[in-house]
Amino acid sequence: MKSKYPDGDISVYVHIPFCVRKCLYCDFNSFAASEDVRSEYISALLHETDEKRSIIEGRNIVSVYIGGGTPSLLDADAVSSILSSISRASDISDDAEITMEMNPGTVTSDKVRGYVRAGVNRASIGLQSASDKELRALGRIHVTADFLRSYDIVREAGIENVNVDIMTGIPCQTEASLIKTIDHVTALSPEHISAYSLIIEEGTPFFDIGEDRLNLPGEEETYRLYKLTQEYLSDKGYDRYEISNYARKSGTHDHRCRHNLRYWERKEYAGFGISAASFIGGRRYTNTDNISSYLKAPGAEHAEDRSIDDKSGMEEFMYLGLREIRGVSEEDFLNAFDRDIWDIYGEVIEKHISRGLMTRGNGRIALTEKGIDVSNIVLSEYLRYCSDSSAH
Repeated sequence: MKSKYPDGDISVYVHIPFCVRKCLYCDFNSFAASEDVRSEYISALLHETDEKRSIIEGRNIVSVYIGGGTPSLLDADAVSSILSSISRASDISDDAEITMEMNPGTVTSDKVRGYVRAGVNRASIGLQSASDKELRALGRIHVTADFLRSYDIVREAGIENVNVDIMTGIPCQTEASLIKTIDHVTALSPEHISAYSLIIEEGTPFFDIGEDRLNLPGEEETYRLYKLTQEYLSDKGYDRYEISNYARKSGTHDHRCRHNLRYWERKEYAGFGISAASFIGGRRYTNTDNISSYLKAPGAEHAEDRSIDDKSGMEEFMYLGLREIRGVSEEDFLNAFDRDIWDIYGEVIEKHISRGLMTRGNGRIALTEKGIDVSNIVLSEYLRYCSDSSAH
């Protein structure tokens, strides 16, 4: 499969698995750890970036995302060391988007100013809800007042690009409490809002408790909350550009998350740290999720390592790209695979268009609002259809 992105750009993801206490719904690789373990992990992470510098060497790094866990548990020196190690391996573009996740209650003015000096220019703050009752039900360590203080700290430190995470369909949530959350967030005018629906994942305390005991909104109410979020954020001046993501309208300035756009558009990225994933040269691999193994040999052991052939690439192109509201580009598909998208998916696309689930225009194919509402079903059909077709 020929490369669709021969321009040399690449993104970098860094995973910091530590948190004060794991939230009841969280299935990410995160855990509480002592200062000694944190220090050992940072040393291992720096070792991995040095050992693997060849995979990003000579590339133009256009985005860096430090995620977790709770990266804001780190002091500024650790973050500076991480970004310096990456920049030693390759050039970080002058206008690169450098995001760091920060949880309320874990930041101070001194720390955030240090993050900014290290190069961080975008913050992603996990609020989830402006109802303290709902935050307790989620197992969050903060209250709404902590979020407001943290937001002020981030702004005062000079970060002009901020995302706030909120959740829908969570225990005890009502339309009134969701509106309160959205009002709290939009009054602050963050540049970006991510609005995720709660999913009960196996292996989490919520899964063990059971959905029937969690006081979750019913199925119809959950759908109303989801639609309310979309409509209310639009009224507040936020454009929905991906199924769960909204960017504030601000003239010609683009506040969409450039790092996540690269995931959805199958552009190359390198991941460092435990459980971090990479997509380079048509190959996807993920570091071990075992902290002991990682500390012994940073980045050497992979939980997943596979080459992406044309069939898998086409599946990813559709499954990831159709998450964007603007949909997928017919020209990009042709450039990536030397095949016309209609030769591969014409039948299923026509079926979805006839059912009002998809639309075609200006060389792009996209989900309609009706299609987005059942996106999991629609997108999974492209995986199955490609598997059943002669896409090899």
